[in-house]
Amino acid sequence: MQLTGAEIVIECLKEQGVDTVFGYPGGTILNIYDALYKHSNEINHILTSHEQGAAHAADGYARATGRVGVCMATSGPGATNLVTGIATAYMDSVPMVAITANVNLPLLGKDTFQEVDIAGVTMPITKHGYIVKDISILADTLRKAFEIAKSGRPGPVLVDITKDVTANTCEYTPVVPVKPRVLNRYTKEDIDRAAELIEKSQKPYIYLGGGAIISGAAEQVKEFAVKIDAPVCDTLMGKGAFDGRSERYTGMIGMHGTKTSNFGVSECDLLIALGARFSDRVIGNPKTFAKNAKVLHIDIDAAEIGKNIPVCAGVTGDLKCILKELIARVNKMEHTEWMAHIKELKEKYPLKYSKEQLSCPYVIEEIDRVTNGEAVISTDVGQHQMWAAQYYRYTQPRTFLSSGGLGTMGYGLGACIGAKTGCPDKVCINIAGDGCFRMNMNELATASRYHIPIIQVVINNHVLGMVRQWQTLFYDHRYSQTVLNDKVDFCKVAEGLGCTAIRVTKKEEVAPALEKAISMNAPVVIECVIPEDDKVFPMVPAGAPISDAFDEDDL
Repeated sequence: MQLTGAEIVIECLKEQGVDTVFGYPGGTILNIYDALYKHSNEINHILTSHEQGAAHAADGYARATGRVGVCMATSGPGATNLVTGIATAYMDSVPMVAITANVNLPLLGKDTFQEVDIAGVTMPITKHGYIVKDISILADTLRKAFEIAKSGRPGPVLVDITKDVTANTCEYTPVVPVKPRVLNRYTKEDIDRAAELIEKSQKPYIYLGGGAIISGAAEQVKEFAVKIDAPVCDTLMGKGAFDGRSERYTGMIGMHGTKTSNFGVSECDLLIALGARFSDRVIGNPKTFAKNAKVLHIDIDAAEIGKNIPVCAGVTGDLKCILKELIARVNKMEHTEWMAHIKELKEKYPLKYSKEQLSCPYVIEEIDRVTNGEAVISTDVGQHQMWAAQYYRYTQPRTFLSSGGLGTMGYGLGACIGAKTGCPDKVCINIAGDGCFRMNMNELATASRYHIPIIQVVINNHVLGMVRQWQTLFYDHRYSQTVLNDKVDFCKVAEGLGCTAIRVTKKEEVAPALEKAISMNAPVVIECVIPEDDKVFPMVPAGAPISDAFDEDDL
């Protein structure tokens, strides 16, 4: 059948099973939005307040559901406003397709109004980018974009389409979408070598990254940990891949990881990295990281193996497939003394904070208790992010959404809207500091416009908390541009944007506020006012060995 380019875009989205698109219209993408209008009963469009919010919402939708998130924007500033969200998705391996429109083909390269080479701009932060100048390849290009976004190590793909292509007509034939490719490059010898290392180990430690969630390997991770009798730590991206309430679980590793995880990994004789990339925030000083251990690295991306830390053995492929083979291959093991030692570390070095007044850890623990650990938690970036990673006990994958690689302030609210759109039956809560909340709080208007019942918790300490913590510890209390103690009233802002607002200043007010917000089934902002000098502990100074983790008692 003959369709316009704009209609082909919509048909391809339907073909790929897309039910929701986040975006913002403009001149060059008008044809696509006109086609979208005619299919509004088939594809839900969420008009965000800003294109960056659309990218973060598509990202949150993808992380929470496991499906490809889709966002749209017009040319020029509309497209460039997507860039931070695309980079966020790229750093954290999130499957996303960003569709932009550009000026007419004859006007490309002539500094035309709102013309930007967005494919060139985003080249370093996408798995692939296309600019479509010929309608005959439009459908196949969109299909390739979705395939690339979700195959292997997932990531964002950009498809830029000139406006005349969206207006031209072409024959369109529906196609059944291809299944994501499983890129298993490992051999039997790789599995044998990994099994040999595991069976010779007396003090194994499992280190989980985001790949464990992306591969859907949570059940295999649990079975594997039991079979080899090992403790488990995780990264920020790995939260929920292993039950945070399990006795084997020792908490996060790295700069703000638990002492148990940091000390345990420093003592182990075999570190088994599952879908993790050995980020600088995890390893600290690479020369001393896991210095007593052989490293077994399992990852779908061959480029990650040995990139940051030398490995004794690597297995490249889908983690779920590899763990199934290893579970069948290795013998049941017992490491009684090692597990007893880890238990002693957990008892000796528990996470702790002052219980005398309202604090963010208390708020997080109350959110955990009230939701029974079953909510989808998104965060922005900073102290509140680390507290959310430390004090909420994640029991399921795809329930913690946070910008780990790029560290994007302003990420959480859009991501929470995307998560709630994709998982309407889940309680979805975004936790943000006051500094982060200022970045994209305009997206509250999106939540109220569509009556999306998200809960926005603002941890307000009137400062840029994490930067201030560094200034306190390493810059002799020189608080350069980190004090936010101005006249902004977040509750009034929330009400002005159509949301209910609750201010909390005492511990006993937290649970009632959360219970009220959940029962309202409407967008609610809860502002929690805490002291300006609360700090995240434990902490490892940048570039120091993770065995140097210190807390307030050490200071």
